[in-house]
Amino acid sequence: MSARRRTDRELLAELEPVADQQLRTHERIAEEWFPHDYIPYSLGRDFDTDPWTPDQSRLEGVAQVAFEVNLMTEDNLPSYHREIHAMFGHGDGAWINWVHRWTAEEGRHSIVLRDYLVVTRALDPYELERARMAQVMQGYDHESRGTLWGMAYVAFQELATRISHRNTGQYSQDPVADRIMARIARDENLHMRFYRDMVQAAMRIDPSSAIEAIADEVIGFEMPGAGMRQFLRKSAMIANAGIYDLRIHHDEVVQPLLRYWDVFGVEGLDERAERRREDLATFLAGLDAQAARFEDKRAARRDRRARA
Repeated sequence: MSARRRTDRELLAELEPVADQQLRTHERIAEEWFPHDYIPYSLGRDFDTDPWTPDQSRLEGVAQVAFEVNLMTEDNLPSYHREIHAMFGHGDGAWINWVHRWTAEEGRHSIVLRDYLVVTRALDPYELERARMAQVMQGYDHESRGTLWGMAYVAFQELATRISHRNTGQYSQDPVADRIMARIARDENLHMRFYRDMVQAAMRIDPSSAIEAIADEVIGFEMPGAGMRQFLRKSAMIANAGIYDLRIHHDEVVQPLLRYWDVFGVEGLDERAERRREDLATFLAGLDAQAARFEDKRAARRDRRARA
């Protein structure tokens, strides 16, 4: 017999002890760090007397695009805080403490990224600020169906962001940038672990809702930066460079979490959840095939360029 589905309030109340334990674990293992320790301020110059020009950048091409996308994603923290607070805000104790802790830690990411890009003159600082204004004014709305759906999405999103940031740093060929992105990625990994383990705990309480939420979020997944200007063009450039593409998304984000939760081994589901799990299996097969086609096309383009 399948377990009874829970309301958001019931689920938050039942998961409160787990959230408290996870928060305490996070606080014990999270490392304190300071954005200013990562910035080469000695390279800084006044923009009023030495205006920015493109040749000053220590980043090139796709690296510039990837850093801009990563920063604009991090800049939308006010909207993310609103979303997370709505997800957990009617709880208390560990839930609300996690919301504030997560927000405070995420805030460092845009600080260190912006300081790096401005001090090293990697991007036009005027266009960077205009893009930030546009991004934050547009905001972000995930339109989650509920707490479980939100937790599932953020687990995937945090892992995707961790990998995107880490690969961006390595691609940049700048040791300063690489160190910054590695530091941010460690934060994102800890955040992912919190949400991943909360979803796992929810699976034991309400497996049908958990499976449905996971399937919905995998099938409808979009990165949080999807609403930014020229996102499709920029994400295509990032994918072609191998920083974050369909193969990475399938193999390094989706599949590891599905295995961790044993999504295809969970028993006792109701009929609706079973159907949604079948939809997920079909979607994953299509995603894998789509990733293979993209890899083949990219390899063919690279071969043509090499022969030219």
